[in-house]
Amino acid sequence: MSMILGLERGKVKLVPHQSSWKLAADEKISLIKTILGEKVINIQHIGSTAIFNIHAKPIIDLVVGINSEHIFNDIDFYSETLSKYDIVFRGCERGNSNQFLFVIGDFEKNIRTFHIHFVIWNSKEWNDYINFRDYLNAFPKKAMEYDKIKQDLAYKFADDRNLYTLGKSQIINKVLEEAISWKQM
Repeated sequence: MSMILGLERGKVKLVPHQSSWKLAADEKISLIKTILGEKVINIQHIGSTAIFNIHAKPIIDLVVGINSEHIFNDIDFYSETLSKYDIVFRGCERGNSNQFLFVIGDFEKNIRTFHIHFVIWNSKEWNDYINFRDYLNAFPKKAMEYDKIKQDLAYKFADDRNLYTLGKSQIINKVLEEAISWKQM
């Protein structure tokens, strides 16, 4: 089966997990490390495409961990440098001035294939992304509970990604609380 990757902006469509997403994520991680070099501390594949056996929107999420002094002072550098590789700066993410979003896709068709979140390495945002992924991969039953809620919301809000995302917030917060407790054990 060929890899399914890309989704129209604002739409919600979930597809079964695909092992090829890891390879695609690894390729982009390698590219970004090559482009940005020492400015990057760490890059990880996150989000539902990084959680085994659950459905996901076919958009790969990556998180790029940057030193705190670089994230604000060098945003123009990141934007200009990455744009040469068709990685487009979209601004602050959800009103969070500590997090910047870059996207990759076919912009003429309004398709997104990658969301790349730039955050301060080892910050709450960084740790939330990593803990969420690791916890759900460690506890498949919890992942299936999350998957069921996502599928219900995707059916209900196929044409409204904002309502889909808002609907997931309660379960995401619950999973994050459990993940933090699990990490502290």
